[in-house]
Amino acid sequence: MQRHQRGMTFIGLLCILALAGVVLYAGVRLAPLYLNYMKVAKTMDAVAAEVKGDNPDPQAIRNLIDRHFSIEDPTGVEVKDIEITKGEDGMQMHVAYDDSVPYVANVSLSVHFEKTVKVR
Repeated sequence: MQRHQRGMTFIGLLCILALAGVVLYAGVRLAPLYLNYMKVAKTMDAVAAEVKGDNPDPQAIRNLIDRHFSIEDPTGVEVKDIEITKGEDGMQMHVAYDDSVPYVANVSLSVHFEKTVKVR
């Protein structure tokens, strides 16, 4: 009677660990980009909360964003990159930008970020 082997071989374990390592390394490289996006999103939400109900003009909103950016100090996005438009239901702030980070050799990871906040 033949015994059947059960479990994972060492080579199979190494393959799974290598794949997990590649994904984990990508997550480590992308973490600063997402933290930077969270700074931008937090700033836009804070500005919308500050001017709520004041009926501000776009320049006042831009000045508030600039003050918040001087504290938060996000990279890759400037105040002029945030579009401020006036619509039927109030002002709206919109930002869309791409950010990339080197991964391995000449391979890089690129991420597209987009956020819209309504100011009422």
